[in-house]
Amino acid sequence: MSEKSVPTTGEERGGGKFPKGLVLRLFAYLVAGHLFAGFLYLLFMLGGQNR
Repeated sequence: MSEKSVPTTGEERGGGKFPKGLVLRLFAYLVAGHLFAGFLYLLFMLGGQNR
């Protein structure tokens, strides 16, 4: 009665390329995550010098 859905592969979704929005979001999260980690590292380094 109903057709089963066929799982899509990368070819059906754009030739194996990542969507542009996903790449930009991933890059922004990576940059923001590293900036936040660097800020925390700086806080701990400066806090450790005040002993």
